[in-house]
Amino acid sequence: MEKKQDFRDLIVWRKAHQFVLETYSMTSRFPREELFGITSQIRKASVSIAANIAEGYSKRGPRDKMRFFNIAQGSLSECKYYLILIHDLKYGSVREIGLHLEEVSRLLNSYRRAIGNTTEG
Repeated sequence: MEKKQDFRDLIVWRKAHQFVLETYSMTSRFPREELFGITSQIRKASVSIAANIAEGYSKRGPRDKMRFFNIAQGSLSECKYYLILIHDLKYGSVREIGLHLEEVSRLLNSYRRAIGNTTEG
């Protein structure tokens, strides 16, 4: 397995970063009164996914890495809820961005499993 040189080499980080960009684009069309509400919340949570993947990547030990990847997973779940809310408030279609978030979730779970296997035994 080839060693990655930088967090930007990780497919999971690239996909998470793309989700952040899509989130900013989507929320730029939300009602102005949501600026400090759901717009701010989902933007923060989406950035947290990619930022914690990046920070976790730089940690030396598997336990430290797992802590940051677990935080990223929590932020991912938070974004899933916000997408439900956005749909229910009829602020726009969340189908495509929801599929993208599911892809990030699958990749992050796989990455977490791979790191978790190094902490056992």
